[in-house]
Amino acid sequence: MSGPSLASAPEDEPPAPALLTFDVFGTVLDWRRGLADALAPAGIALGDALFDRIVDAQGALEARLPFRPYREIVAESLRTVCRLDAARAAAVGAAVGTWPAYPDSAAALRRLLARARCAAMTNSDRDHGEEVQARLGLRLSAWLCAEEVRCYKPDPRFWREAAARLGVAPGPRWWHVSAYADYDLGVARELGLTTVFVARPHARPGAATLDVPDLSALAALADALVDRSA
Repeated sequence: MSGPSLASAPEDEPPAPALLTFDVFGTVLDWRRGLADALAPAGIALGDALFDRIVDAQGALEARLPFRPYREIVAESLRTVCRLDAARAAAVGAAVGTWPAYPDSAAALRRLLARARCAAMTNSDRDHGEEVQARLGLRLSAWLCAEEVRCYKPDPRFWREAAARLGVAPGPRWWHVSAYADYDLGVARELGLTTVFVARPHARPGAATLDVPDLSALAALADALVDRSA
């Protein structure tokens, strides 16, 4: 891959980030709350087990070919798992970009954008990106979504496309941030990125370089490392 190498720092701490990429659903947006609110009018209570079944169904659908937009993946998962009618399922899939952000997300992302480029790497559609950024009240440095790259995480092709579009080579100054280690952090770690696990409610933990409770803590950590390296 072409682009500047994101070089390493001392072994006792990660290097200050030059680029942060973010999973969105479940990390920046409250995926479970948004889905729960969307299903409530149909009389469906979204417990933990049902949420996990929907997430897993979406992952299986995302791995199938040919490629389909995320709104269709969401709709089919809800028809299959929840027996939701087609019209209601399609409406939920179209509206996922309007789901609520975690309370800390917008302020933390503004802090982080003052320190480094911040880009979404998300299993979503282009339209969802516009809606999410409008809800946050900010523009990220880039919105890299499955509809554009034509594959879904955790496919390594997503990271290769991100590297090409962002003009960087994978390395430890590229931090990848996610609450869903099974979708994101394993591949990112194999590519040599600094991996950040965010312990959101209903997160899926896994091995990571850093563990933080939320994005506010991540912003504070990035501030400290950037100041230290200045």
